[in-house]
Amino acid sequence: MAFSGMTGFARAEGALGLWSWAVEARSVNGRNLEVRFKGPPGFDLLERSARDAGQGIFQRGQVSLTLQARRSEAAEAGVSVNLAQLERYLAAVSPYVEAGQMARPSADGLLALRGVIETADAEEDPEARAAVEAAMIASIGEALASLKAARLGEGAALLPVLSGLVSRIEDLGSTATGQAAEQPAMIRDRFAKRMTELAGEAVSEERIVQEAAAMAVKADVQEELDRLCGHVDAARQLLAGDGPAGRRLDFLTQEFMREANTLCSKSATTALTATGLELKATIEQFREQVQNVE
Repeated sequence: MAFSGMTGFARAEGALGLWSWAVEARSVNGRNLEVRFKGPPGFDLLERSARDAGQGIFQRGQVSLTLQARRSEAAEAGVSVNLAQLERYLAAVSPYVEAGQMARPSADGLLALRGVIETADAEEDPEARAAVEAAMIASIGEALASLKAARLGEGAALLPVLSGLVSRIEDLGSTATGQAAEQPAMIRDRFAKRMTELAGEAVSEERIVQEAAAMAVKADVQEELDRLCGHVDAARQLLAGDGPAGRRLDFLTQEFMREANTLCSKSATTALTATGLELKATIEQFREQVQNVE
């Protein structure tokens, strides 16, 4: 399976016998997979087929399927004249007509009276109905396949963006490694200067070295930078893989941010802090893009 996004739109149309229809499939981001179906009255059995088809294709995202169907008007209803109702109307007005109190009713006037014209839905052959439903299911499958292609197109566009952000994270990690190597000497010089200001020559060089070493150990970020490097390798493997990577990339983003936060909290220099903040900003950009990955 190629790298896939979660956003897309597709449409499929079909017709058979007295029926014509259109299927629209939409997909947006979602932590889990949710397939929704909305169809015309009388086609409730299509919902299960639509849901099963969507769940068989996608892993994540909110997928909405809408099927609109129309039956040919010429076959929708049969028309008949209710003669019994017509005769009742004629019997009711006959005395007034004979007495000259009203004109003889016209044919179009009589036919317009309530209950004279009746319509009845034409019965549909069960085999024909089953064939229409099967054709609709095929159109649903066509729409889902086109939606999958649209999501793959989004994934192809996302892949270089994510790869670029991973490379940026790696570069910032390398910069932080160089800056972190300068921290022990800077911590020692800063501590020695401060102690000399407070106690003058009374503080021994050995004491300064011991205290500065303890502070340098607390400020050591090499472990965090090593893990960050490992996360970069893991991210590249996921981006190059064939299966859905969204969930694992989302988890990996949390690990990225954990190391960046610790780096900033341990930083003893302005330069390293600035690199840590830029690293956090890049990781946040990566996180936002990962939300679009299946």
